Amino acid sequence: MRVGVLTGGGDCPGLNAVIRAVVRKGEREYGDELIGFTDGWKGVIENRTMPLDVERCRGILPRGGTILGSSRTNPFKVDGGVERSRASLEANNLDALIAVGGEDTLGVANKLAAEGVQVVGVPKTIDNDLSATELTFGFHTAVQICVDAIDRLHTTAESHDRVMVCEVMGRHAGWIATYAGIAGGAAEILIPEERFDINEIAERIKRRHDKGRYASIIVVAEGAQPQEGTMALVSKDVDQFGHVRLGGIGNMVAEQIEALTGFETRVTILGHIQRGGTPTAFDRVLATRFGIAAIEAVHDGEFGTMVALRGGEIVRVPLAEAVTELKTVDPELFRHVAVPFFG
Repeated sequence: MRVGVLTGGGDCPGLNAVIRAVVRKGEREYGDELIGFTDGWKGVIENRTMPLDVERCRGILPRGGTILGSSRTNPFKVDGGVERSRASLEANNLDALIAVGGEDTLGVANKLAAEGVQVVGVPKTIDNDLSATELTFGFHTAVQICVDAIDRLHTTAESHDRVMVCEVMGRHAGWIATYAGIAGGAAEILIPEERFDINEIAERIKRRHDKGRYASIIVVAEGAQPQEGTMALVSKDVDQFGHVRLGGIGNMVAEQIEALTGFETRVTILGHIQRGGTPTAFDRVLATRFGIAAIEAVHDGEFGTMVALRGGEIVRVPLAEAVTELKTVDPELFRHVAVPFFG
């Protein structure tokens, strides 16, 4: 078979491990010929490809990012994008396409599948907010990066009697903030799912320091919102999937905490550091399992599906199920595990 592969949306550690697994399994076991579309759906629209084989994929397992490149292009928002995409797939005589991405990338895949395109999805998002799968690769690496940063912030906060605010990724779901905050011993964790009262947080911080504890770490997801419903934005620009660029909530929280408590407060915004670098062993294994499962689904003719992790096993679920709704942090997990350690 001739199989195409693309990686779309934001990059994350583990993408190259997926590509490598698809290629090795496809070429060596099935005798497939594989090609990669560069820069996600943009490469499909513009028919930009590169050959993929075992030799080309040597050494990419520990590499972050994606050798195929990525973009947030949406064919359904580009004039003639869908028609050009279908023409590109036909021009390359593809029997199937494997799309690796998050809600937006797989949302496009789902629409194309409904129009007859033979596509299999692989879930990818460091936010871990994709439905139908327990975990996505990249999340584990991002959390570890955040925890490493928080560990370092603890020591400098203690040295200077400061409050440190650490802003992490999480547009609509606070999985990274919750896990990193718990593992890093944060005094407060602010996530999109739970609106916060800045005055209550300030009071807890003051009580904490009154007891002689002289350092406080506040982990805040970029999409966290105060109870009054305001949102800090970098700009009002939106991408082709309608997402507003977020950022700045960490600065807002730090400014108000310092004003309300009188404690010197500093901000660290990890941003794209969370996306970069080598994937953890866990993410390499999960990504490899997903890649192998995806090429197997292609050969089983299970199109319109996404591979997913459930109960430790890799299963196949309908693409439609995967992109119907976001997976947000369970309130019970947050309140029973994170909240007791606040203050």
